[in-house]
Amino acid sequence: MSDCFQRVGVVGGGRMGAGIAEVCARAGVDTVVCEADATAARAARERVAASLDRAVRRGKLDPAAARDALARMAFTGSLDDLADRQLVVEAVIENADAKTEVFAALDKIVEDPAAAFATNTSSLPVMRLGMATSRADRVVGLHFFNPVPVLPLVEVVASLHTSPQAVNAVEDFATGTLGKTVIRSRDRSGFVVNALLIPYLLAAVRMAESGFATAADIDTGMELGCAHPMGPLRLADLIGLDTVVSIAESLYDEFREPLYAPPPLLQRMVQAGLLGRKTGRGFHVYGQG
Repeated sequence: MSDCFQRVGVVGGGRMGAGIAEVCARAGVDTVVCEADATAARAARERVAASLDRAVRRGKLDPAAARDALARMAFTGSLDDLADRQLVVEAVIENADAKTEVFAALDKIVEDPAAAFATNTSSLPVMRLGMATSRADRVVGLHFFNPVPVLPLVEVVASLHTSPQAVNAVEDFATGTLGKTVIRSRDRSGFVVNALLIPYLLAAVRMAESGFATAADIDTGMELGCAHPMGPLRLADLIGLDTVVSIAESLYDEFREPLYAPPPLLQRMVQAGLLGRKTGRGFHVYGQG
């Protein structure tokens, strides 16, 4: 079935959506990226083009291959342009209502009844999103990691409704076409990686919040003491503090464990718009944007 995924759509052209679209196009797949409007669609194209340029400068991608990848991509502000897609990957904001709205709309727009829908959610129940459609058996979790063109892992998640055929087809696409490594998870909040990662990040936030150690020392401690490539607070900044809060809230809603509750400092930072790298300031200060 994965051989049928020659036409892929991606809903959302932010950092994650652009990365997913890029790896699809680099793998030779006809890819359409849908954003909220034409202006956002142009910004998504610029985001992908900049990523391809970086790969060329670093010697990771041939210039001709970069041009070919961009030529395989179309950018639009209308979901209607996804009508002929065989696989659509949703990568919008980590908000249940926003994602449900996308799936309900795709259900009416995508013409092929055998088409698969995937969500890049990092924490929300796949079943909830699938039940917004009339084809919950074709809805799969396909969780990539940031930056998508660099990190090799993808989590594949089946809900109670998802058919084995759909799961196998999406996994085959991720491994055979995109060259990713897949791990499978049950449909529970956080899946495998975030269920382990988020309590660790929140523990680092609580340590900084209490004044026990500075953000710089916490990160240096884990980088040099535990050989982590990035400290927990720098990693939270990279993920986006708003995303960390969303995942933590989803985990807490499902499990009611205190270790999943977002600390007050983290919530205040999000309210203040200090979201990490994407805003230039989080637990650390970065260059613009």
